[in-house]
Amino acid sequence: MIAVDPRLSINQATLKYASLAEALRATADNGVQAIGLWREPVNEVGLATAASMLADSGLRFSTHCRGGFFTIPEGPARRAALDDNRRAIEETATLAAAGAPGSRAVLVLVVGGLPDGSRDLVGARSRVHDALAELAPDAAAAGVTLAIEPLHPMYVSDRAVVSTLGQALDLAADFDPAVVGVTVDTFHVFWDPQVLDQIARAGREGRIATYQVCDWKTPLAADVLLSRHYPGDGVIDFASLTQAVVDTGYAGDIEVEIFDEEVWATAPDEVVRRTAAGFGAAVSPSLRATVDSAR
Repeated sequence: MIAVDPRLSINQATLKYASLAEALRATADNGVQAIGLWREPVNEVGLATAASMLADSGLRFSTHCRGGFFTIPEGPARRAALDDNRRAIEETATLAAAGAPGSRAVLVLVVGGLPDGSRDLVGARSRVHDALAELAPDAAAAGVTLAIEPLHPMYVSDRAVVSTLGQALDLAADFDPAVVGVTVDTFHVFWDPQVLDQIARAGREGRIATYQVCDWKTPLAADVLLSRHYPGDGVIDFASLTQAVVDTGYAGDIEVEIFDEEVWATAPDEVVRRTAAGFGAAVSPSLRATVDSAR
Protein backbone atom coordinates (compact mmCIF):
# COMPACT_ATOMS: atom_id res chain seq x y z
CA MET A 1 0.00 0.00 0.00
CA ILE A 2 1.32 3.44 -0.91
CA ALA A 3 1.74 6.06 1.78
CA VAL A 4 -1.49 8.06 1.93
CA ASP A 5 -1.56 11.73 2.87
CA PRO A 6 -3.43 12.02 6.18
CA ARG A 7 -5.36 15.06 4.92
CA LEU A 8 -6.81 13.31 1.88
CA SER A 9 -10.55 12.75 1.91
CA ILE A 10 -12.48 10.80 -0.71
CA ASN A 11 -15.62 12.64 -1.77
CA GLN A 12 -18.24 9.96 -2.33
CA ALA A 13 -19.03 11.30 -5.81
CA THR A 14 -15.68 9.86 -6.88
CA LEU A 15 -17.13 6.42 -6.11
CA LYS A 16 -20.47 7.17 -7.76
CA TYR A 17 -21.65 3.60 -8.31
CA ALA A 18 -20.47 2.20 -4.97
CA SER A 19 -22.96 1.76 -2.17
CA LEU A 20 -22.37 3.61 1.07
CA ALA A 21 -20.98 0.43 2.62
CA GLU A 22 -18.65 -0.14 -0.34
CA ALA A 23 -17.45 3.47 -0.33
CA LEU A 24 -16.68 3.43 3.38
CA ARG A 25 -14.86 0.09 3.13
CA ALA A 26 -12.80 1.01 0.06
CA THR A 27 -11.80 4.33 1.60
CA ALA A 28 -10.76 2.88 4.97
CA ASP A 29 -9.16 -0.30 3.60
CA ASN A 30 -6.83 1.72 1.37
CA GLY A 31 -5.49 3.92 4.13
CA VAL A 32 -7.54 7.08 3.58
CA GLN A 33 -8.70 8.63 6.84
CA ALA A 34 -11.69 10.75 5.76
CA ILE A 35 -14.72 10.75 3.50
CA GLY A 36 -17.24 13.29 2.26
CA LEU A 37 -20.74 11.86 1.85
CA TRP A 38 -23.63 12.57 -0.49
CA ARG A 39 -27.24 12.80 0.56
CA GLU A 40 -28.68 10.25 -1.85
CA PRO A 41 -26.65 7.22 -0.63
CA VAL A 42 -27.17 8.33 2.97
CA ASN A 43 -30.91 8.54 2.49
CA GLU A 44 -31.00 5.16 0.76
CA VAL A 45 -30.02 3.47 4.01
CA GLY A 46 -31.52 6.05 6.37
CA LEU A 47 -29.71 8.67 8.40
CA ALA A 48 -29.41 6.66 11.61
CA THR A 49 -28.00 3.66 9.78
CA ALA A 50 -25.61 5.82 7.77
CA ALA A 51 -24.35 7.49 10.94
CA SER A 52 -23.77 4.10 12.55
CA MET A 53 -21.93 2.84 9.46
CA LEU A 54 -19.75 5.95 9.43
CA ALA A 55 -18.93 5.56 13.12
CA ASP A 56 -18.00 1.91 12.62
CA SER A 57 -15.71 2.80 9.69
CA GLY A 58 -13.47 4.96 11.88
CA LEU A 59 -13.35 7.64 9.16
CA ARG A 60 -13.55 11.37 9.64
CA PHE A 61 -16.47 13.12 8.00
CA SER A 62 -15.28 16.04 5.87
CA THR A 63 -18.43 17.39 4.16
CA HIS A 64 -22.00 16.59 3.22
CA CYS A 65 -23.11 17.14 -0.38
CA ARG A 66 -25.23 18.86 -1.15
CA GLY A 67 -27.67 21.60 -0.31
CA GLY A 68 -28.73 24.59 -2.34
CA PHE A 69 -30.77 24.85 -5.56
CA PHE A 70 -32.79 27.74 -4.24
CA THR A 71 -32.69 30.36 -7.00
CA ILE A 72 -36.35 29.86 -7.94
CA PRO A 73 -38.84 32.65 -7.15
CA GLU A 74 -41.08 32.58 -4.10
CA GLY A 75 -43.74 29.89 -4.11
CA PRO A 76 -44.32 26.26 -3.07
CA ALA A 77 -41.26 24.96 -4.94
CA ARG A 78 -38.96 27.43 -3.20
CA ARG A 79 -40.49 26.60 0.19
CA ALA A 80 -39.92 22.89 -0.50
CA ALA A 81 -36.30 23.55 -1.49
CA LEU A 82 -35.63 25.47 1.72
CA ASP A 83 -37.26 22.75 3.82
CA ASP A 84 -35.07 20.18 2.08
CA ASN A 85 -32.01 22.26 2.95
CA ARG A 86 -33.10 22.23 6.58
CA ARG A 87 -33.15 18.44 6.44
CA ALA A 88 -29.68 18.51 4.88
CA ILE A 89 -28.46 20.66 7.77
CA GLU A 90 -29.79 18.10 10.26
CA GLU A 91 -28.11 15.28 8.33
CA THR A 92 -24.80 17.13 8.32
CA ALA A 93 -24.84 17.65 12.08
CA THR A 94 -25.71 14.00 12.74
CA LEU A 95 -23.01 12.63 10.44
CA ALA A 96 -20.34 14.99 11.76
CA ALA A 97 -21.13 13.82 15.29
CA ALA A 98 -20.77 10.20 14.15
CA GLY A 99 -17.45 10.66 12.39
CA ALA A 100 -14.03 10.19 13.93
CA PRO A 101 -12.37 13.06 15.83
CA GLY A 102 -11.57 15.92 13.48
CA SER A 103 -14.86 15.59 11.59
CA ARG A 104 -16.41 18.83 10.36
CA ALA A 105 -20.09 19.75 10.01
CA VAL A 106 -19.91 21.35 6.56
CA LEU A 107 -22.82 21.34 4.10
CA VAL A 108 -21.70 22.17 0.56
CA LEU A 109 -24.15 24.41 -1.32
CA VAL A 110 -24.60 24.33 -5.08
CA VAL A 111 -26.88 27.33 -5.24
CA GLY A 112 -28.81 26.61 -8.44
CA GLY A 113 -28.91 28.02 -11.96
CA LEU A 114 -31.22 30.38 -13.75
CA PRO A 115 -34.91 29.54 -13.34
CA ASP A 116 -36.61 28.33 -16.53
CA GLY A 117 -37.17 31.19 -18.93
CA SER A 118 -35.12 33.67 -16.91
CA ARG A 119 -32.07 35.72 -17.87
CA ASP A 120 -31.94 37.60 -14.56
CA LEU A 121 -28.63 36.61 -12.97
CA VAL A 122 -28.76 39.50 -10.51
CA GLY A 123 -32.20 38.50 -9.30
CA ALA A 124 -31.19 34.85 -8.96
CA ARG A 125 -28.14 35.76 -6.89
CA SER A 126 -30.32 37.98 -4.70
CA ARG A 127 -32.56 35.00 -3.99
CA VAL A 128 -29.47 33.01 -2.96
CA HIS A 129 -28.74 35.68 -0.36
CA ASP A 130 -32.36 35.55 0.82
CA ALA A 131 -32.14 31.77 1.18
CA LEU A 132 -28.94 32.05 3.21
CA ALA A 133 -30.66 34.53 5.51
CA GLU A 134 -33.47 32.03 6.10
CA LEU A 135 -31.20 29.05 6.61
CA ALA A 136 -28.43 30.68 8.68
CA PRO A 137 -30.35 30.45 12.01
CA ASP A 138 -30.99 26.73 11.43
CA ALA A 139 -27.34 26.12 10.55
CA ALA A 140 -26.12 28.08 13.57
CA ALA A 141 -28.40 26.14 15.91
CA ALA A 142 -27.11 22.85 14.50
CA GLY A 143 -23.44 23.90 14.51
CA VAL A 144 -23.24 23.51 10.72
CA THR A 145 -21.31 25.65 8.23
CA LEU A 146 -23.03 26.35 4.91
CA ALA A 147 -20.26 26.31 2.29
CA ILE A 148 -21.18 28.19 -0.89
CA GLU A 149 -19.48 26.54 -3.85
CA PRO A 150 -18.79 28.71 -6.90
CA LEU A 151 -19.00 26.66 -10.07
CA HIS A 152 -17.25 27.25 -13.39
CA PRO A 153 -19.25 29.71 -15.54
CA MET A 154 -20.25 26.94 -17.97
CA TYR A 155 -22.70 25.79 -15.27
CA VAL A 156 -24.32 29.18 -14.70
CA SER A 157 -27.57 28.35 -16.48
CA ASP A 158 -28.35 25.02 -14.84
CA ARG A 159 -26.35 24.63 -11.63
CA ALA A 160 -24.85 27.75 -10.10
CA VAL A 161 -25.32 31.45 -10.68
CA VAL A 162 -22.28 31.91 -8.41
CA SER A 163 -19.25 31.55 -10.67
CA THR A 164 -16.33 33.05 -8.77
CA LEU A 165 -14.94 32.87 -5.29
CA GLY A 166 -15.37 36.62 -5.04
CA GLN A 167 -19.10 36.32 -5.72
CA ALA A 168 -19.39 33.60 -3.08
CA LEU A 169 -17.57 35.72 -0.52
CA ASP A 170 -19.77 38.71 -1.28
CA LEU A 171 -22.86 36.59 -0.61
CA ALA A 172 -21.36 35.26 2.63
CA ALA A 173 -20.29 38.67 3.93
CA ASP A 174 -23.44 39.40 5.91
CA PHE A 175 -23.19 36.21 7.96
CA ASP A 176 -21.03 34.77 10.71
CA PRO A 177 -18.08 32.95 9.07
CA ALA A 178 -18.79 29.93 11.28
CA VAL A 179 -22.25 29.72 9.71
CA VAL A 180 -21.69 30.71 6.06
CA GLY A 181 -18.37 29.98 4.38
CA VAL A 182 -17.13 28.96 0.95
CA THR A 183 -15.91 25.88 -0.87
CA VAL A 184 -12.68 26.24 -2.83
CA ASP A 185 -12.78 23.66 -5.64
CA THR A 186 -9.83 23.73 -8.01
CA PHE A 187 -11.87 22.54 -11.02
CA HIS A 188 -14.21 25.50 -10.72
CA VAL A 189 -11.88 28.35 -9.76
CA PHE A 190 -8.42 27.67 -11.24
CA TRP A 191 -9.15 29.78 -14.35
CA ASP A 192 -10.06 32.94 -12.42
CA PRO A 193 -7.33 35.66 -12.69
CA GLN A 194 -8.31 36.83 -9.21
CA VAL A 195 -8.38 33.42 -7.56
CA LEU A 196 -5.23 33.78 -5.45
CA ASP A 197 -6.32 37.17 -4.16
CA GLN A 198 -9.77 35.80 -3.40
CA ILE A 199 -8.36 32.79 -1.56
CA ALA A 200 -6.33 35.20 0.57
CA ARG A 201 -9.47 37.25 1.18
CA ALA A 202 -11.37 34.10 2.16
CA GLY A 203 -8.62 33.35 4.64
CA ARG A 204 -8.70 36.83 6.15
CA GLU A 205 -12.45 36.52 6.54
CA GLY A 206 -12.22 33.01 8.01
CA ARG A 207 -14.52 31.55 5.38
CA ILE A 208 -12.76 28.55 3.81
CA ALA A 209 -14.98 25.68 4.96
CA THR A 210 -13.56 23.04 2.64
CA TYR A 211 -10.95 22.61 -0.07
CA GLN A 212 -11.72 20.22 -2.94
CA VAL A 213 -9.38 19.15 -5.72
CA CYS A 214 -9.54 17.46 -9.08
CA ASP A 215 -8.07 18.27 -12.48
CA TRP A 216 -9.18 19.92 -15.73
CA LYS A 217 -8.27 18.39 -19.08
CA THR A 218 -9.54 19.01 -22.60
CA PRO A 219 -11.38 18.01 -24.64
CA LEU A 220 -14.29 18.17 -22.23
CA ALA A 221 -16.78 15.33 -22.17
CA ALA A 222 -20.00 15.70 -24.16
CA ASP A 223 -21.67 16.11 -20.78
CA VAL A 224 -19.43 18.78 -19.29
CA LEU A 225 -20.47 17.73 -15.79
CA LEU A 226 -18.40 14.57 -16.31
CA SER A 227 -15.11 16.25 -17.16
CA ARG A 228 -13.21 16.03 -13.88
CA HIS A 229 -9.95 14.08 -13.59
CA TYR A 230 -7.50 12.72 -11.03
CA PRO A 231 -5.15 15.38 -9.63
CA GLY A 232 -2.10 15.62 -11.85
CA ASP A 233 -3.80 14.38 -15.04
CA GLY A 234 -4.61 17.84 -16.41
CA VAL A 235 -3.51 21.47 -16.43
CA ILE A 236 -4.38 22.82 -12.98
CA ASP A 237 -1.51 24.32 -10.98
CA PHE A 238 -2.17 22.63 -7.66
CA ALA A 239 1.02 23.99 -6.14
CA SER A 240 -0.03 27.64 -6.26
CA LEU A 241 -3.65 26.99 -5.31
CA THR A 242 -2.80 24.65 -2.45
CA GLN A 243 -0.10 26.96 -1.14
CA ALA A 244 -2.58 29.83 -1.18
CA VAL A 245 -5.14 27.78 0.76
CA VAL A 246 -2.71 26.53 3.40
CA ASP A 247 -1.27 30.03 3.77
CA THR A 248 -4.69 31.09 5.07
CA GLY A 249 -4.32 28.62 7.93
CA TYR A 250 -6.82 26.11 6.56
CA ALA A 251 -5.98 22.84 8.29
CA GLY A 252 -8.95 20.63 7.38
CA ASP A 253 -9.27 17.63 5.15
CA ILE A 254 -8.87 18.06 1.38
CA GLU A 255 -11.40 16.21 -0.72
CA VAL A 256 -10.92 14.72 -4.15
CA GLU A 257 -14.25 14.96 -5.98
CA ILE A 258 -14.37 13.49 -9.48
CA PHE A 259 -17.27 13.22 -11.91
CA ASP A 260 -16.05 11.01 -14.74
CA GLU A 261 -17.67 7.94 -16.31
CA GLU A 262 -14.34 6.16 -16.78
CA VAL A 263 -13.45 6.67 -13.12
CA TRP A 264 -16.92 5.59 -12.02
CA ALA A 265 -16.62 2.39 -14.09
CA THR A 266 -13.40 1.44 -12.26
CA ALA A 267 -13.43 -0.77 -9.16
CA PRO A 268 -13.69 1.36 -5.99
CA ASP A 269 -10.44 0.08 -4.46
CA GLU A 270 -8.51 0.98 -7.59
CA VAL A 271 -10.12 4.44 -7.70
CA VAL A 272 -9.11 5.13 -4.10
CA ARG A 273 -5.55 3.96 -4.74
CA ARG A 274 -5.30 6.00 -7.94
CA THR A 275 -6.74 9.03 -6.17
CA ALA A 276 -4.27 8.71 -3.31
CA ALA A 277 -1.36 8.43 -5.75
CA GLY A 278 -2.44 11.48 -7.76
CA PHE A 279 -3.04 13.49 -4.61
CA GLY A 280 0.34 12.47 -3.25
CA ALA A 281 2.13 13.62 -6.37
CA ALA A 282 0.17 16.79 -7.16
CA VAL A 283 -1.10 18.16 -3.83
CA SER A 284 0.93 16.71 -0.97
CA PRO A 285 4.24 18.42 -1.86
CA SER A 286 2.68 21.81 -1.08
CA LEU A 287 1.37 20.49 2.24
CA ARG A 288 4.77 19.05 3.16
CA ALA A 289 6.49 22.29 2.17
CA THR A 290 4.23 24.19 4.57
CA VAL A 291 5.02 21.81 7.41
CA ASP A 292 8.75 21.92 6.69
CA SER A 293 8.80 25.74 6.56
CA ALA A 294 7.08 25.90 9.95
CA ARG A 295 9.78 23.84 11.64
